[in-house]
Amino acid sequence: MPDPSAAAIIGLYERHAAAWDRARKATRFAERPWVERFAALVAPGGAVLDLGCGTGEPIGRWFAEAGFAMTGVDGSAPLIALAGARAPSQTWIVGDMRTVDLGRRFDGVLAWHSFFHLPHDDQRSMFGVFERHARPGAPLMFTSGPVAGEALGTFEGETLYHASLAPDEYRALLDRAGFEVLDHVAEDPATNGDTIWLARRRNEQRGRA
Repeated sequence: MPDPSAAAIIGLYERHAAAWDRARKATRFAERPWVERFAALVAPGGAVLDLGCGTGEPIGRWFAEAGFAMTGVDGSAPLIALAGARAPSQTWIVGDMRTVDLGRRFDGVLAWHSFFHLPHDDQRSMFGVFERHARPGAPLMFTSGPVAGEALGTFEGETLYHASLAPDEYRALLDRAGFEVLDHVAEDPATNGDTIWLARRRNEQRGRA
């Protein structure tokens, strides 16, 4: 089986950063309605953390132009360099989304088209990262697969790994991390088949099992 490690995924995006950038800019901003819905849950000018931000196109750019304070984290240095060149007033960090700890909380947290590259156990551990960086009341939005399993795509002739947990497990992990699910759409036709989770951190944390 192809290597599902974070290093393998990051290496692919480092080798093909320019090709990915061209492909992403040529793609319709189909996720914009979801981005706008997420943004409506964030205070004007609020701080947004994008885990696996890539070049910041188009999501990071949209938030920056809308007046939010954007922080993007990505393991690919070439992608972060492109993001920083285009939006130098925002914060762009080369880092591993699985272990990042920025020592602060944000008004919203995103992991769009990034979280689903992680193998199952790494996805489970990500809910601690989400919890650590989300203020009470902050929205969280990420994409997954529609059912539990693994899927292999390709980019520039190389295998690109994806994985997903079962929807019930995502709900349980969100609940344990202190988030309530606001919406979940499997294979949304409006976004070319993305499976989307929109949640919000509870204002009062209840006891955990």
